[in-house]
Amino acid sequence: MSLEIAVAAAMFTGVLAYAVLGGADFGSGFFDLTAGGARRGAELRRQVDHSIGPVWEANHVWLIFVLVLWWTGFPETFAAVMSTLVVPLLLALGGIVLRGSAFAFRKYAATLRQARLFGVVFAGSSLITPFFLGTVAGAIASGRVPPEGNGDPWGSWLTTTSLVGGVVAVGTCAFLAGVFLVADADRAGRARLTDQLRRRVLAVGLVTGALVLAALVPLHDDAPTLWAGLSGRALPLVVLSAVAGAGTVALVALRRFGPARWSAVTAVASVVSGWGVAQYPWLLVDEVTISDAAGAPATLQGLLVVVGIAVVLVLPALGYLLWLTQSESWTSPPDSTSGHFRTADQSLPHPDGVRRRGRT
Repeated sequence: MSLEIAVAAAMFTGVLAYAVLGGADFGSGFFDLTAGGARRGAELRRQVDHSIGPVWEANHVWLIFVLVLWWTGFPETFAAVMSTLVVPLLLALGGIVLRGSAFAFRKYAATLRQARLFGVVFAGSSLITPFFLGTVAGAIASGRVPPEGNGDPWGSWLTTTSLVGGVVAVGTCAFLAGVFLVADADRAGRARLTDQLRRRVLAVGLVTGALVLAALVPLHDDAPTLWAGLSGRALPLVVLSAVAGAGTVALVALRRFGPARWSAVTAVASVVSGWGVAQYPWLLVDEVTISDAAGAPATLQGLLVVVGIAVVLVLPALGYLLWLTQSESWTSPPDSTSGHFRTADQSLPHPDGVRRRGRT
């Protein structure tokens, strides 16, 4: 394996990890948004906060990892994408910033009105970010990013492939998040919430499956190179994704939530891997290959050394963090029997998890 292929493989592994782990976090915004009013949706929103609380920031490590490898190892294509697709990238970045701040501020909102505002911002930005990242992937995959970086800042991503890619990204994130949430609720013994989430996950899964299949139709004319790869060497991954997705829906219907998590991860990972395999060897489809875009050999060698160090130092820490969130001590949210969170100053509890001072 050549140096440039090794670095590209490491970079795509980061894309895959971000799609699965970060996608599960982003998708939780859909269930937060559709949870219902302050009282009716309180239990589900507490489950969202509890499930993603320890890992929601850690998963952005993968995005940073991908951007640094791309910028350092393949600088000209990085510059071309950042110049041509600056609009959706800025919108995605804005979503990440707003999501993080709203998620933190909602926990300390002084009034119910503030909590609702922060909740809407958190949920909305959780959907905005994967959508615009999906449009970026669609623009690259359909060959609309010229190597000079002078592509149309609007027309390059306001296309059928990009918009469909954004919708599919939101759907797959919501499906993945729903499977993880219902598994967490079931392990915590929260029967009513488990039934509520189960119904929603089944609906989201069926809709997302239909979207993924429908997304293949416009690719034939709008992204012929990608279509050729998906219908050729990447076809086994497409089939695996369909089988794993259908299996996940069946497992959720049968209340086998533990195995459903693994099949859901397989389905999403297969979709993303199929895109990568179908696009290979292009970094910018129909424009620049991985080999042509590579930087200096010394730089690529240094990057591989850094990747090796990261594997030794970072992966065990992230793995331990994920393991802790699945342990019995973390299964049930604090004071889950009453459904309220209390603070040191003994503020009165509220169904939405918001501290309200004074008498009610």
